[in-house]
Amino acid sequence: MALTGIQIFKLLPKTNCKECGVPTCLAFAMNLASGKAELDSCPYVSDEAREKLAEASAPPIRPVKLGKGVRQTTTGGETVLYRHEKTFFNPTVLAAVIPSDIDAAELGAKLKTFNAFQYERVGFNLRPELLTVKDTGAGPEAFAATAKKIASESEFNLILMTENMDVMKAGVEAAGFKRPLLYCATEANIDEMGALAKENDLPVAVKAASVEALIPLTEKLTGMGIKDIVLDPGSREIKQALEDQVAIRRAALKAGNKALGFPTITLPCEMASNLDMETIIAAMFVAKYGGIVVMSDFTAESLFPLLLERLNIFTDPQRPMTVTEGIYPIGNPDDNSPVVVTTNFALTYFIVSGEIEASKVPCWLLIKDSEGLSVLTAWAAGKFGGDDVGMFVKKCGIMDKVKHTELIIPGYAAAIAGDVEEELPGWTITVGPREAAHLPAFLKTK
Repeated sequence: MALTGIQIFKLLPKTNCKECGVPTCLAFAMNLASGKAELDSCPYVSDEAREKLAEASAPPIRPVKLGKGVRQTTTGGETVLYRHEKTFFNPTVLAAVIPSDIDAAELGAKLKTFNAFQYERVGFNLRPELLTVKDTGAGPEAFAATAKKIASESEFNLILMTENMDVMKAGVEAAGFKRPLLYCATEANIDEMGALAKENDLPVAVKAASVEALIPLTEKLTGMGIKDIVLDPGSREIKQALEDQVAIRRAALKAGNKALGFPTITLPCEMASNLDMETIIAAMFVAKYGGIVVMSDFTAESLFPLLLERLNIFTDPQRPMTVTEGIYPIGNPDDNSPVVVTTNFALTYFIVSGEIEASKVPCWLLIKDSEGLSVLTAWAAGKFGGDDVGMFVKKCGIMDKVKHTELIIPGYAAAIAGDVEEELPGWTITVGPREAAHLPAFLKTK
């Protein structure tokens, strides 16, 4: 758990040397506790104190890196039960199952389809990260061939799913270079699975019949020197599975139980008979508190809403998504093209810019810094006032790019029109539509 400023102060050299940029060691300790300073700023802290502080500042749920390459991701690392307390850091990782006995041509077609599941949303590329090679009893060669084809011919990283050690070893030999997650170590095979994970520096999932039964397994693995662990409490009934997720998170965060301080893996693919129900269950685990969610398949109608839910939940509620203030040309505008202004809330920008693109009318889109607030909220908070908008138009450089003097403001900010006109003498201030969806028709009439 996080240390207080006083606890940190006791570990510092107490020289008050000021070389860290603040007048006293106590002030520096307070800055460390609040996240406003880095320990490296102190040149005299001892190695022992550095080690203690690093251990104390580690998140109660260990972050575990999965895979390699462009879709490498991290699960875990969370510090709070509820998003509004601070934020959630590492988004739930989405995976789909591939049977080990799949035909090579069918697998190639699936990979082509799955690679196409990428969506642009408010400046982010939303996509799934993992494929799970599930042992169907076809033997080590089939398992290894499927794992190798996925690892070599796609961006996806892998979960290798089998309790058979011969099959798992074949999979690791074929696809170990992509750092797959080994699923799973159980009471029966934990020594062999742990040794394989340690030898190849791979993350490993442990599975037990209950939350309590996970503890001796994780303690055994950590005793072997394995740190990258993922938990599966074995519950497949929906109510119990949710209770287990909450129990694990609370045990790590509230009780400081280090044996349960790891991310979890959940398997909606084993909890429902159809993909629609799986998607509903997966949505529950994205919210509480699945580190990895494994589906039986990826389809656009189930994957897209899960990606959007994940984006919303793992966005810092205290830091709105923003775009940089400035001039954004859309559709190769010239000196006669319309000039539109709006706020720098990312969702506002992408919706407005998308509608302008759809209109086929080249425009200059001016984005004014409003501290990430939407138009109506920014206007109400005094972040999108007429004087400010007028000054921004003067300073942004748009006057050097256009010959006309007309500015289109959002309909929800119609009240600022007069103030903008006062700040921009000679300009015509046109009030645009309230809803971005009406922009194409509006611009075509211009």
